[in-house]
Amino acid sequence: MNDLQHTGQEFGPNATPTLVSGRSTRARLAILKALDDIGASAGASRIVEMLGGSGVQLQARAVRFHLSKMDQAGLTRSIAKNEGRLITASGRKELARGSVMSKIGLIASRMDELSYRMSLDTENGHGSVVSNVAAISKKDLSRSLYNMKPVFASKLSMGDRIALRMPGERLGEREVPRGKILFSTVCSVTINGAFLKAGIPVFSRFGGLIEMDDGNPKRFVELTEYRGTSIDPHKVFIMANMTKVGKCATTGSGIICASFREVPSIALEKTQKLIAALDRLHLNGVLAIGQPNRPLLDIPVGEGRTGIITIDGLNPIAVLQEAGIPVELYPLSGLEELENFVSFGEIAPMGQRSTYVD
Repeated sequence: MNDLQHTGQEFGPNATPTLVSGRSTRARLAILKALDDIGASAGASRIVEMLGGSGVQLQARAVRFHLSKMDQAGLTRSIAKNEGRLITASGRKELARGSVMSKIGLIASRMDELSYRMSLDTENGHGSVVSNVAAISKKDLSRSLYNMKPVFASKLSMGDRIALRMPGERLGEREVPRGKILFSTVCSVTINGAFLKAGIPVFSRFGGLIEMDDGNPKRFVELTEYRGTSIDPHKVFIMANMTKVGKCATTGSGIICASFREVPSIALEKTQKLIAALDRLHLNGVLAIGQPNRPLLDIPVGEGRTGIITIDGLNPIAVLQEAGIPVELYPLSGLEELENFVSFGEIAPMGQRSTYVD
């Protein structure tokens, strides 16, 4: 079977070709990108030069073979004898789709990487945790702290820890720009790192929004599979104004960011002990633990697994967006030493009375 295929009807003016994954796909996407970058018709020799500059090694003969197949698929077209090819509109669509597909799972990979690199020792409280970073204008500091206060008080974050840095200071690898303030909250992926170091495999399945009723989780209203997205789903929800974290913090009912994870049921007792250790470090973000092999909030789990719902560390940042405070959000920003975080109560007095905007 030809390794350049499409689904559905034959290619035509209205058809959208789809490349099959594999070595040929990667080569042909690289050729399409080279043609798109050149911006004019080009032959195999010119394309080989472009590919070499980007680290892709193909011989002219191989390029001509792929071009022939892409001509048939409608991704490229021949101009005239010895005048090379042009990328077609369909070719540009395929290139764009291929670029997106190459990023699928980026968030899941980032979560795995940071979990592995994290060094927190849950026994002595030393080491690094995974952090989120948010930037606001310095003039909005007091109002931001005022709106965050009920979120931390209601335990709608990953514990009660936060880091704050002023202009000219540094937070992790970031220097605070003039006129800005940087906040860092503990990311819920910290739980993954703690479990990993305790020998408990944890599987992060979904990022979503949970409807809360009288302080209790009621149902997921949005779910995004981590291994199917290149963008942090909670950032998308927050920036789309889909949360009601402030309302939940003040009334007990609203919509907050949360995640769904699974652990082996055989490790459930050890899991509960580890959650208690995180709680002693003011890092407990576990909202609910299910029963072995039983759905949790109607989300089924794998055989021999138990579901866990964790509160997302971005909830204190979400309330700023809800209040109309301009905020730049950087989820999964990196690692930060736990000692650089303080209890929110230590910086809360910096906030003055303001008006909460629902």
